[in-house]
Amino acid sequence: MKKLAVIDIGSNNARMVIVSIFDNGSFRIIDELKEPVRLISDMTQDNIIRPRRIQQLIKTLLMFKRLCAANGVTDIIAVLTAAVRRAANQRSFLDEVYSATGINLTLLTGEQEAIYVYQGVINSMDIDAGVIMDIGGGTVELVHFEKRQIRDVACLPFGTLTLTEQFGTYDRVNPEQMEAIESFIKEKIDELPWMNTVSNLPMIGVGGSYRNIGKVLRRKKKYSLDIAHNYHMTADEVKSVYNGVMKMDLDGRMKIKGLSNERADIFLSALAAITTIIERLNCADVYVSCAGLREGIIYEHIEPQLAVKAVPSALDFSLKNLSGLYNENEEHAKRVAQLSLSMFEQLRQLHKLPNSYARIVKAAGMLHDIGLKIRYYDHHRHTFYMMLNCNLYGFNHHDRLMAAFIAEFHRKEEPKKDYIKYADILSGEDIEIINKMGVLLRIAESFDRCMSGVVTNVSCDILGDSVIVKTNATMDATLEIKDALTSSTIFKKAYGKNLVIL
Repeated sequence: MKKLAVIDIGSNNARMVIVSIFDNGSFRIIDELKEPVRLISDMTQDNIIRPRRIQQLIKTLLMFKRLCAANGVTDIIAVLTAAVRRAANQRSFLDEVYSATGINLTLLTGEQEAIYVYQGVINSMDIDAGVIMDIGGGTVELVHFEKRQIRDVACLPFGTLTLTEQFGTYDRVNPEQMEAIESFIKEKIDELPWMNTVSNLPMIGVGGSYRNIGKVLRRKKKYSLDIAHNYHMTADEVKSVYNGVMKMDLDGRMKIKGLSNERADIFLSALAAITTIIERLNCADVYVSCAGLREGIIYEHIEPQLAVKAVPSALDFSLKNLSGLYNENEEHAKRVAQLSLSMFEQLRQLHKLPNSYARIVKAAGMLHDIGLKIRYYDHHRHTFYMMLNCNLYGFNHHDRLMAAFIAEFHRKEEPKKDYIKYADILSGEDIEIINKMGVLLRIAESFDRCMSGVVTNVSCDILGDSVIVKTNATMDATLEIKDALTSSTIFKKAYGKNLVIL
């Protein structure tokens, strides 16, 4: 195992993540640290970063190094984004930081930054086409992609800090200020020819401002899942937040539930940029991505091929990583997933579900035992919690919750009380589907109860009021069949058929 630290120094904050990379290729973030630096705040008219800002960054990087040393980090990748690209004292700044910290900072171009952001997003979300918007303190990166491939890239010369300083939106504002900031943003995006060819695609938002919008909306709705990544918002919801914040002074913003206090002064300018660009692109759907530049660097470091071509399925990429991290017996997990999927396919006549549910069944099968990492007893409950809180990518919140409930089902009958908590996400029909898919997973787990691959595959026939499941086994499977038949009552409740296993 080795440990990697990725440091991202932006206009607002310096962030570091520490990643453990295991011998089997799986990886896990084990620590994260963020410090506000605001390098371009109060920059001089001739674009000189002030000494006190440089000293603040140096102190921050030395603290980061101490954390790296404590964690046994072997490699440090440190990048600078928009903060220093336009600084007149760029060279002396880099030399001073290196001399004081020993950390070599790589200054990314706007295009390089956008590409890393794209790699972080596309390998953690299963969206085929869209526009990625990463809004930082000094720039906005835009990436238009189709068929999971980059089509257009742009780096706009404004961000939350620069807009706030230029238009004075720290505190209370008047309509003229907001008209001016919106007109300025429109002028800049109208300079991009490809913007005229893109419309009606989803927006994927990266950065603290997008995460804060999502959190504000979740708090307002009393949303039952505390998950930021892949949170779906409508353009109208984002606009409603913008309209509300526009009426507030700084004290009012500081009291908004879900909004970070350190972002309250720049939040209005962020909303102005986000809303203006969403409207310009006619985006109806907006998704929050918690994976961006740092994750893009991590993915490329672990699998260099990802710099050339994105993974075809973020879910499969995620399952491979999580399986390597958490499965005590990876082969058992694969067999349970395969047997569950086989029964899913053969019983379509009964459940009548589309292919999209196969992804959910597969994830539940691959991860059903990860709760063993906590302890054996009640591990199905631990599995449920872990599936909601680990980096399970490629799912929207609804499907992720479905997969977690199906996985929990493998050792527990219908968790009726638990469903109530998520009534804002799951419908009565969803609960019926969970019961139908959960019992298939339960039977599949029984077929490999001894984790030795005795039952290799099954064939299912629907005859009258019964479902006949024939097992193909490498040796006597009497005990596995006996264990599977304990699910007969649940199976009949879910499908209205008797379960017969041969």
